[in-house]
Amino acid sequence: MLTQYYPPEIGAPQRRLASLASHFLRAGHEVTVLTAMPTYPLGRVHPGYGGLTRREVIDGVQVLRTFIYPTQKTDYARRLANYFSFVLSSAVYGTVELDSPDYLLVESPPLFLGLSGAWLGAIKRTRVIFNVSDLWPESAVRLGVVREGSMVHRVSARLEAFCYRRAWMVTGQSREIIANVAERFPSCRTYHLSNGVECSAFGPERATAEARATLGANGRCIALYAGLHGIAQGLGQLLDAADAMRGDAGGPDLVLMGEGPTKAALVADAAARGLGDRVRFLDPRPAAALPPLLAAADILVVPLGLGIPGAVPSKMYEAMATGRPVVLVATGEAANVVREHRAGIVVEPGDIAGLTAALRTLRDQPALRAELGANGRRAVERHFDRAEIAARFIRTLEAELAR
Repeated sequence: MLTQYYPPEIGAPQRRLASLASHFLRAGHEVTVLTAMPTYPLGRVHPGYGGLTRREVIDGVQVLRTFIYPTQKTDYARRLANYFSFVLSSAVYGTVELDSPDYLLVESPPLFLGLSGAWLGAIKRTRVIFNVSDLWPESAVRLGVVREGSMVHRVSARLEAFCYRRAWMVTGQSREIIANVAERFPSCRTYHLSNGVECSAFGPERATAEARATLGANGRCIALYAGLHGIAQGLGQLLDAADAMRGDAGGPDLVLMGEGPTKAALVADAAARGLGDRVRFLDPRPAAALPPLLAAADILVVPLGLGIPGAVPSKMYEAMATGRPVVLVATGEAANVVREHRAGIVVEPGDIAGLTAALRTLRDQPALRAELGANGRRAVERHFDRAEIAARFIRTLEAELAR
């Protein structure tokens, strides 16, 4: 696996890739991860790491780490320095240290890592699997990070086409991603490597008094967001909803747990609005601490700032697996999943009145919360269990080798 992000960093891509690696190990295969020194989400190298290279073993997985320019800033110069420092260092270090694998799975975004993946695929004479978690540059245009038709957009689009065409297989975490790639690049071999959740790690029974105390419940209804505080998440919507519910005696209180480039601005905005009694910010917690905290909440909020093609947040599946109702602020495939399985309430991005109404409805109807939460738990057990998703993928790759 070639990825910029991997544990001990916390976050959805890190958990998803570590889970996939563990399932390959359990199936009797060997896994090596070529990744960067951990810097996410604070934009600085984690304590105990540093230097140009490092080898370690994490849960049986051989992990090769190499240099990256750390930053949390979103300006072009530093963001590109962050991406390309790892593109270059991973290409050099991988050339020297990687054995020739049967498959090289390259995680995107960042899209630029496809350059290193293409180089290593050629030099190691292996099949490259290009795993698309978000459609770039299309998502960047939607988020306003890249202007459509600009030089950056044109270069990124050409790089995207290069990565897809050089790959032996293009995998995508949502059906929308796969349909998009197949329509634009019909010669590409595609596979739906769905997002999902380790069902056994989550559940309502994991709630503890300590976790409730951490969220500051005090008998009040708690709506929790746990994840990256970034541009795509549109967390300002939650502050707008809290402002609209300022006079409500019963809550819900909003708890935002995590870190990211927009957190400082969100904290300042909440303070300026005088929302300190209704909105609380918590530092990020390690992955092992997440299930009890999710279970300790009454409502789990999964927001996106706008409709992003193919985006299905993994935190949505974690919320469903916890057995708590989801308030999903999104469109597309993610919204379809929640609606189809009646796992929560779906709100259009930017609809503050709808978001406020959803939070009030779930606050006032504990029986509805229990019903929607149970529906979500059943859905992930049947359709989105990572163990079964990984097993199908592994069987596909084994069959190809057998041929």
